[in-house]
Amino acid sequence: MNSNRNELEELLQALPPIIQRRIREAPDVDRVIEIVIDYGRPAEIRFMDRYERLDDYPITESDIAYVTDRVGQFGGDNRAGIERTLHRISAIRSRTDRIVGLTCRVGRAVQGTIDIIQDIVESSKSILFLGKPGVGKTTKLREVARMLADDLGKRVVIVDTSNEIAGDGDIPHPSIGSARRMQVKDPSVQHQVMIEAVENHMPEVIVIDEIGVEAEAYAARTIAERGVQLVGTAHGRTLENLMLNPTLCDLVGGIQAVTLSDDEAKRRGTQKTVLERKAPPTFDAVVELIDYDKLAIHHDAQKQVDLILRGVSPRPEIRIRTEEGRVEVVQAAQTPEPIEPYANGGRSVERRAEGEPAEPPAKERPTQPLPHVIRVFPYGIARTRLERAIRERRAHLAIANDLNEADVVMAIRTSMQKKPGRFKERLGRSIPTVIVRSNTLSQIATALDEILGGSVAEPGEVEEEARSEVLGAIDFVRAKGKSFELAPRPGPVRRMQHQTVESHKLRSESVGQEPNRRVRILPVAI
Repeated sequence: MNSNRNELEELLQALPPIIQRRIREAPDVDRVIEIVIDYGRPAEIRFMDRYERLDDYPITESDIAYVTDRVGQFGGDNRAGIERTLHRISAIRSRTDRIVGLTCRVGRAVQGTIDIIQDIVESSKSILFLGKPGVGKTTKLREVARMLADDLGKRVVIVDTSNEIAGDGDIPHPSIGSARRMQVKDPSVQHQVMIEAVENHMPEVIVIDEIGVEAEAYAARTIAERGVQLVGTAHGRTLENLMLNPTLCDLVGGIQAVTLSDDEAKRRGTQKTVLERKAPPTFDAVVELIDYDKLAIHHDAQKQVDLILRGVSPRPEIRIRTEEGRVEVVQAAQTPEPIEPYANGGRSVERRAEGEPAEPPAKERPTQPLPHVIRVFPYGIARTRLERAIRERRAHLAIANDLNEADVVMAIRTSMQKKPGRFKERLGRSIPTVIVRSNTLSQIATALDEILGGSVAEPGEVEEEARSEVLGAIDFVRAKGKSFELAPRPGPVRRMQHQTVESHKLRSESVGQEPNRRVRILPVAI
């Protein structure tokens, strides 16, 4: 604590005197995390649970110069530091390259932060930390490096791009223990320094902060294939976010489209082209930092990625640190097998998780209905987007390749409007239908929510309800002499409503934007 207070004083010395005084007067000075200085605006002091704006002290050019003169040199990533401390000063520049803003983040060396994942660190697995900014990724990374180097006696090399792990200056901060540090002169060459560290210094462990571009992800894979343990952080909050990131998904194996045989596609209950993992993940375990003292652990990244691609929701282990300092597991990890919709006559069941007792024999097993898989037949819908929306919902949904197997039809509005006769002829039978305005992911996702919510009505029911509504509205308009707006309806239903209004010698118009476009009946005779 005294060491951190001394280092905080070094940062305060680099700030304008008035801001120094305000921070020292604060009762919770040890909870300061950032000081924001923007030209022409009030300074702002951010604490862990509040912020304080100095409205009586707008920042001037001399204030910014006061700070920049007392910190280290700004690198290509617009970051600087104070020698032998963990503080980070980040600059905002104008179009003329003049510094007009500074974010001064307080760096603290906190020991004991990784007791919550000590068993994973000691297992020699490669570990990837994910989480939102400010949740403690770098703090844990620094402590992991110290533990691996000092407690486990491994050869650890830190690739320190912005000097945030081991501090500014040529001498690394003592918080990393005996781990060695390689500085990166420019962020664009971080991947080169990563490879250089392996080739020149024979590390057993490489520690990397903020893997952010494809070249760095490729370098990380190269390092892992050489048998070196990796510990790093990446942009993203969850494993699924990372899988959707085309730049960084290679960290968890990469995603590729695979064409299946007809038999395999039928067995899985999917279309012939599916998404699968391309290679083994670079990192063995993924740790999602939910909060400073709460995290979710995917112990087997490879299996979890495969589950997500097959439509099964992963259930990671969740640990917390209590106020008393104890580590507790509040949710045990479960890794069910992938869902195969056609494996049981068109129905799906999740198999038992690892570690659970085996199921009783069939005679002793209680009879329970298997969850029904809703088969969606796309009519004019982008299949790849429909597949993604189904995968994200992890519900018992599947795409039907044959209309006769479908439980519901999802149709694009333009297909119905251009050739309504052909659409009805192809359906050939009464089947619930949901209309999608456009082929965007959000529209398709909304339609799936309607299907899962059971709000999709039979075509005949929809038209009958809309017809009853318009007839009642016509009586109201005639009796009151006032206009009346009907409920939002799809285009074909609105057309029927307009025709009904005209047949009763009244005028109507469509108002509003999709999906809330609706018919307004006017009290004016034709």
